[in-house]
This record gives sequence, C-alpha cells and structure tokens, in this order.
Amino acid sequence: MDLRKVKRFIELAEANSLAELEVSSRRGSGEERLDEHVRIVRVPRPSTSGLPAPADALAQTTEQAPVAPGHVVAAPMSGTFYRAPAPGETPFIEAGDTVAVGDVLCIVESMKMMNQIESEVAGRVAAVLVADGVPIETGAPLFRIT
Repeated sequence: MDLRKVKRFIELAEANSLAELEVSSRRGSGEERLDEHVRIVRVPRPSTSGLPAPADALAQTTEQAPVAPGHVVAAPMSGTFYRAPAPGETPFIEAGDTVAVGDVLCIVESMKMMNQIESEVAGRVAAVLVADGVPIETGAPLFRIT
C-alpha cells in the first residue's frame, strides 16, 4: 500500500475526530489481485480546557489537600478489584492490619485471570482506597501503607 494513502487516511481520521477508521479493498484474482487493509485507532487526548495552569494547579493542591503520609499501592493492571479470595470470605487485609513484604493485599481479575497483588513494603494499612468488586484502571491507588 502506498504510504501517501495511509497518511491521507490518518489526516481524514484527525480532521473528522474519528476514533476508528477501517478500510478494505479487494479486486480481481491472479496477478491483478490487490488486497489492502488499513485500520487506524486514535487514542483520545485528555482535554485541558477549563483547567488551571500547571503551576496554579500545584499551588492549589499543596494548599488545599495535603498529601497523606505513607506508601500508596497502585494497581499494576486494569481489571476488577477484589478484597477477598472468594465471595463471602474474609478480606485479605483490613485498615489497621500490619503487613510484611510479600503479603497478599487483594486480587485483581484481569482477562479472566486472578492476579494476587502483594505488598512491596512492610507497615500498617492506613486505608483501603477501593471498594470490593469495583473496576479499576492501571495506576489507580488501592491502599495506603504507613
């Protein structure tokens, strides 16, 4: 396929704010056969309209919401957050519990696989930041350990 065609498809997707564009082409058989396929998926950029300038946002954050002390355990993957090994069972940990490095904190179900999330630090669980059974994204804060 001609690179100029691909560039035109990209420009078309951008100009029309298309999230996806798929093009197929099939003609003839034998030596004249031409099979072309293009699929363009655009990841939307977050809108910054209405947001304060970065310096202003930093000043507001430090003045209004002091950062809580401790280590924040973030989700290593997106999926569904579970506090217990199975429905109806006791959660792995509760706020106030003491954990060691390697202790299981929760399970994240991703692509039908149950992934145990272990503590990277030793300390006391100051807060559980997510409700049981809630969908989470990669990087979402799950626990705070002090």
